[in-house]
Amino acid sequence: MSGDPARFLNAFAQALAAMALYRDGHPARERALDVAHQQIQDLQSDTARPLFTFLGDEVVFGRLPLRELKSWDWGKRLAQAGIQRLEFEDAVSREDFEGFLEEVLARLTLSAISTEARQMRRSSIRFGAVGLKGESELAPEPLPTATISFSLGEEVDTVRWLQREVQTTGAVPLVEAEAVVRSLAIAMHGGRQVMLPLLQLKEFDQYTTTHSLNVAVLSMALAEFLGLSATDVRTFGIAGLLHDIGKTKIPLEVLTKPGKLTAEERALMNEHPAAGARMLLEVEEDLDLAVVVAYEHHIMINGGGYPVLRYARDCHQASKLVHVCDVYDALRTRRPYREAWSFEKTLGYLEERGGLEFDPELCGTFVRMMKQWEGQVALLPDVSAFITTATPPPPGAKRERTGV
Repeated sequence: MSGDPARFLNAFAQALAAMALYRDGHPARERALDVAHQQIQDLQSDTARPLFTFLGDEVVFGRLPLRELKSWDWGKRLAQAGIQRLEFEDAVSREDFEGFLEEVLARLTLSAISTEARQMRRSSIRFGAVGLKGESELAPEPLPTATISFSLGEEVDTVRWLQREVQTTGAVPLVEAEAVVRSLAIAMHGGRQVMLPLLQLKEFDQYTTTHSLNVAVLSMALAEFLGLSATDVRTFGIAGLLHDIGKTKIPLEVLTKPGKLTAEERALMNEHPAAGARMLLEVEEDLDLAVVVAYEHHIMINGGGYPVLRYARDCHQASKLVHVCDVYDALRTRRPYREAWSFEKTLGYLEERGGLEFDPELCGTFVRMMKQWEGQVALLPDVSAFITTATPPPPGAKRERTGV
């Protein structure tokens, strides 16, 4: 029988409930354990290393959200108990599976668990807070530079497809944008500590794609650093990913022009925030924050920038946050008209412009974050092999579900 991740999780929850109700050896308890164990065996027959991540209201299998389990109550309970990530590396015996469930139940009920029981835990089942590979693995000293086990090729392909759809149809495929952000969130927490997977630009005509992904990563990192909820972090990620969607209406020769823009070209470029906001307003789903960020992300704290506001007002916190991330990535990227700035020079510029161009508090927090997490930046080459197709290549382990 083929495995189903949602069916396994429901059996997993039923087994935990039965263990809480019935004593060891009770037929109902044993039956629920047998069903859940069979489900994980079935799942492992299809997926070598099943991985679940519990992010706020979302349950993610591998890198695909399980929409049928949206707002699944057990996901929230597991996350609150410190189990945000659950991975089965090898075949799990019935005995080991029961021991694992006993520890999960102890965490959920805040019960004491013996040292002997902890030692029985097998390394084939790893779990813990997002960012940990599992408590059963001894932690090595952090490496001086971050590493990541996969590229963002599928995410790049999806964003390029998304941008092409916007160009040709005017519609913004929100489902794919949300899938990319979830995938980025998992990539950021795939190791023992938060990681910033930032793409290095390969071709100048791919700048908008690479830049959008990097701003999404930086926006989520800063939102998380500020202590925002997991849901808010992903909402900021969507806003960061879509902040430059209006540039899809600007001719490529203008976007990649090596020399100074003419007055007409500069006016065209300055229209992209309003154009992007208009596009996002037409999406049926609630994208209010992304609309505001698309419109405001080039407005300076001193009132400069564009679009020019008729009346001075404060911009949304998300707009000011994305603005800092937007400028940072733009300056750190090689462009046709200049080389990339160094890490130190870029942070120095941000600090100098705090209170003028940028919100001083957000800017200062971003600089502190980048200095603290400098060793956790993973610079990834753009290894995607984009082929224009009628359907997008959504991020995920299974293909059938198909600035400045």
